[in-house]
Amino acid sequence: MTNESTKNRQMHMFRVLNAPIDLVWEVWTKPEHISQWWGPSGFTNTIKTMDFKAEGDWIFTMHGPDGKNYPNHSIFKEIIPFKKIVFEHFNPHFITTVLFESKGDKTEMDWTVVLDSEEILQAVIKNHNALEGLKQNGEKLQNYLSQKFNLS
Repeated sequence: MTNESTKNRQMHMFRVLNAPIDLVWEVWTKPEHISQWWGPSGFTNTIKTMDFKAEGDWIFTMHGPDGKNYPNHSIFKEIIPFKKIVFEHFNPHFITTVLFESKGDKTEMDWTVVLDSEEILQAVIKNHNALEGLKQNGEKLQNYLSQKFNLS
């Protein structure tokens, strides 16, 4: 989902998940699931609010392996069941769009994060290893799906 006008300020991940779309959607949209896989390796989560609807709040804390807590606040902007989730994250500000497409017993996931500027993108990559974190997030999602639903 690369957009030429935002290419210099975005992170992108495309992944084929070894799970049907109904399970992928469930683990993206239910706090009891997303709390188990969200974030880079070593992170855990406490979900305070996950009002999964347009203009609904998503407020949670990521707990880092370093013992630090990282508060997060997002607002869901657009939800098309089994197709698309868009949320706006604050501090740093970015828009995340995740597209889903069913491929039989697999699901294509196209995940794009667009920051406000190239400078902010570079700072997030440098200070938080965000590109690797995005990749690890996808790996944790697949691992959670595989373990939770006994997928091979």
